Amino acid sequence: MTPRTLIADSGSTKTTWMEVTSGNMIVTEGLNPHFTSDEQFLEAFNNVGVQLGTVDRVVFYGAGCGDEQQKQRTVALLCKGFHTDNVMVETDMLGACRAVAGGQSAIVGILGTGSNACYYDGIRITHNSISTGFILGDKGSANHVGRLLLNDYLTHAMPNDISTIFHDTYPMTNSQFMDAVYHQPHPNRFLASLAPFAVHHIKHNYCCEVITSSIKGWSEEMVKTLRQEVGTEHTLHLIGSYAQAIEPILRTLMNNYGITVGNIMADPIEGLRHYHLHPTQK
Repeated sequence: MTPRTLIADSGSTKTTWMEVTSGNMIVTEGLNPHFTSDEQFLEAFNNVGVQLGTVDRVVFYGAGCGDEQQKQRTVALLCKGFHTDNVMVETDMLGACRAVAGGQSAIVGILGTGSNACYYDGIRITHNSISTGFILGDKGSANHVGRLLLNDYLTHAMPNDISTIFHDTYPMTNSQFMDAVYHQPHPNRFLASLAPFAVHHIKHNYCCEVITSSIKGWSEEMVKTLRQEVGTEHTLHLIGSYAQAIEPILRTLMNNYGITVGNIMADPIEGLRHYHLHPTQK
């Protein structure tokens, strides 16, 4: 009997789980070990087990798993939750690379709730950008755009016409906005939830400029630096539902910088399934 392998792609907002052979899939909340308790992990694992059945092997690609201590904690929790010692934990960045580039070398970026970029040689990540998280970094991401929007709205820097629409879309007081950012769980998710406003109103000069400046910041800090280290000939592949939502403006901007954009994939899970189904193609 073919061993049943469960793969997971976990970001800060959601985790997509798939049993490789059958393709059966479910989605749970994001399981970033920096923000998720042991109890939340185990509850999610239980839900997955109930819906997808027992598995022999688990491969978990997760945001926050680059930290060795958190990686080992996640391994231990997965072993406990799925009753198997055959567990592998890798970063969401490596998962993105395997999904979108397979066994080919490329620069790979994540533009979702957060952002990152790296150089992948077709086997491993050899050059990684420094990610400073949603407070100090995450330029180009959905939460960065949300942060720019909210700051401009609260400081009255947002143009009056679009500010009125923003207020009608998110009818919260200033105090409620501040509470959501500084006192409620998962402020990065909250900020990212504001980004669709800019995407929806991208024809407004202000919203277009917010998205554009955010992408430029990410490109300057991460993509440009990587290209200086590994060469300018490499294609840029992108992962993230936010990346897909802003695909036209992203391709235009990168083209202006002389960067060839290849695949833009909202969710890496199908690419990861292909990677694990066809190991000889790696």
